Amino acid sequence: MKVGACKETFAGERRVALIPDVVPSLTKKNVEVLIESDAGKQAGFPDGMYAAKGAGTGLERCDVFAKADVILQVRSLGANPEAGRADLELMRKDQVVIGFSDPLGEPQLAKELADTGVTAFSMELVPRITRAQSMDALSSMATIAGYKAVLLAAWHLPRMFPMMMTAAGTIAPARVFVIGAGVAGLQAIASSKRLGAVVSGYDVRPAVKEQVESLGAKFVEMKLEAGESEDKGGYAKELGEEFYRRQRELMTRVVADNDVVITTAAIPGKRSPILITADMVKGMRPGSVIVDLAAERGGNCELTRADQTVVEKGVTILGPTNLPAAVPFHASQMYAKNITTFLLNMAKEGELNIDLDDEITRDSMVSRDGEVVHQRVRDLLGLQPLETTTGAAESPAEGGND
Repeated sequence: MKVGACKETFAGERRVALIPDVVPSLTKKNVEVLIESDAGKQAGFPDGMYAAKGAGTGLERCDVFAKADVILQVRSLGANPEAGRADLELMRKDQVVIGFSDPLGEPQLAKELADTGVTAFSMELVPRITRAQSMDALSSMATIAGYKAVLLAAWHLPRMFPMMMTAAGTIAPARVFVIGAGVAGLQAIASSKRLGAVVSGYDVRPAVKEQVESLGAKFVEMKLEAGESEDKGGYAKELGEEFYRRQRELMTRVVADNDVVITTAAIPGKRSPILITADMVKGMRPGSVIVDLAAERGGNCELTRADQTVVEKGVTILGPTNLPAAVPFHASQMYAKNITTFLLNMAKEGELNIDLDDEITRDSMVSRDGEVVHQRVRDLLGLQPLETTTGAAESPAEGGND
């Protein structure tokens, strides 16, 4: 079996799907690895490092697609809606493509990918079960986003994070409020604490209180009935506008009391819930900073603009959409481990075995034999359910991003 990794074509994307250190884990399983020329350069991995580990290098993109049985990408079509279309003509029937592809947000592009005849797997759909933890690329990238969000906030805040006792007087610590205690939120809490801020966190799931407090932060409790706030895969569920309205009312005072607010509530395929209104922003102190990690889906702040910096009444609102690409070395390291483990779950001694009795394989498969086979994506496209004998994945509940 031949596995290929190419240069990412999405604007600003500096990650790479494979790094040199994971090549031996593939070659020892009789898998040949092909790398497009300079595919890892922006992440800090020159061609020579791949060659030293046994990968074939110096190839043109078209050659990698022509020779590889499996293509590994960070952003497949869907997560790369414009430039990604150029790869469609390079793909062939029965080739396997694995990467982030945003099938719940861009179902029509999932259909275009299916039309090529490729077997496509989406890393967003890997179920959050114990056996798949080492394949959970969403969690890996959320870890980096949470960390980087704190650094962005610290850079823009006209205050220092830690308390300092100086000859010029005492400097009070910054106050940071993190909304959402998933992977990104918990990392933001931990990173803020390391910088010396006074940190508080909130989540609709009361069960995460202990996790927030274990990091040295205060858990903000709001008397709200969230009902079933997680799906069977461990992702946050959409809770309805009435719940979010009551949440905003209770959150107004907490937001006003903090210098930095970091929001992380995102739901694949859905617009991000508005948690911070324009009126709430007006109530914040001038100089305060909001980092909205849900900006790609419209944002948790009403004033967020994706990949822009908005200043309203002295409050700076940041809407980054691809923070992992800002830390490409370690983001690629983590992602390569995730995607390699995912691939090896299906590869036995150099042969690909797509076992639809395996929950991980079944639930992450988007297309096969020219058909979209993931039922949730079929629902979004208005397609009739496939016969279960085709291996169509069960429709998952809507899940969160962090």
